[in-house]
Amino acid sequence: PDTWGKAFPIAVEGKNQSPIDIQRSNCKPDDSLKPVTVDYSAVEIGEITNTGSSWKAQVTGGKPGIYVYVMSMQLHLVHWDTENFKSFGEAAAAHRGLAVLGIFLKVGKANPEFDKLTKLMAFIPYMNQTVNINEKINCVNFLPHNRSYFTYDGSLTTPPCYESVNWIVFEEPVEISPAQLAAFRSLKSYPKSSECPCDELKGCMVDNYRPCCPLNDRTVRVYRASPAREE
Repeated sequence: PDTWGKAFPIAVEGKNQSPIDIQRSNCKPDDSLKPVTVDYSAVEIGEITNTGSSWKAQVTGGKPGIYVYVMSMQLHLVHWDTENFKSFGEAAAAHRGLAVLGIFLKVGKANPEFDKLTKLMAFIPYMNQTVNINEKINCVNFLPHNRSYFTYDGSLTTPPCYESVNWIVFEEPVEISPAQLAAFRSLKSYPKSSECPCDELKGCMVDNYRPCCPLNDRTVRVYRASPAREE
């Protein structure tokens, strides 16, 4: 992150960068906000890739378009309108072209839906490795039971850091097992053809997050849901 600004000036000059430190005491309740409603069905993962900073799964055949990836201990479900944008890149460059659901993860009991992804980590241990797979997942099983959320205008958390994201961050975390977390953290942050960095992390993908960015003049709004699951 310290060098991103050289190639992507918006990463240091932008006023709506992500992530941010969400302080509940500074959030503004907004009665005009609506509950998050999802219309996910069991869709296929076309491929899953080790990006060097995370893993990314491309969901095929869905409307909207969906990417699934994990940064540190947060799952991101990235959405864009496939009727208005031909690709993720086109949507990412447009104002509010992306809607990202952020779900915090905590260690606890296993999530069966995550097993469909963690079992694929063994096929992509090194950066830029991709495996084609026809595994069906239902993204609704990644969401918390309580749908209270924070929302703000922000950016992609990795280059090109476009400020095009409507962030929706759920307050309640979702549990994953120690084994599932270990599978994610087993991935290497360097290509197979490169020499291991041999740092204290042994090149593994740990602490793969961008430091928090200034809030600046933005307002973080909050929606409070009932404890019951909303569908």
